[in-house]
Amino acid sequence: MMILYPHGLPAPVLGFISPGPLELAIIAGIVLLLFGGSKLPSLMRNLGRSTNEFKRGMTESLEEDEPAKTDEEKKD
Repeated sequence: MMILYPHGLPAPVLGFISPGPLELAIIAGIVLLLFGGSKLPSLMRNLGRSTNEFKRGMTESLEEDEPAKTDEEKKD
């Protein structure tokens, strides 16, 4: 059963609402103040590399988990 707000829109899952443009701008401003403009490019580069490494590790683990098909299974 889906929970609806009084205006008819579905309630967000677990009460989380995606941030809008204003919230994203505030978060970006806080990050800029904390890390400074000179460190942001290297921070984002390292974040991208770690995300790619995580994705690569996930796909490798999924490939290892799949059982190898034998010749009999391939014929069926």
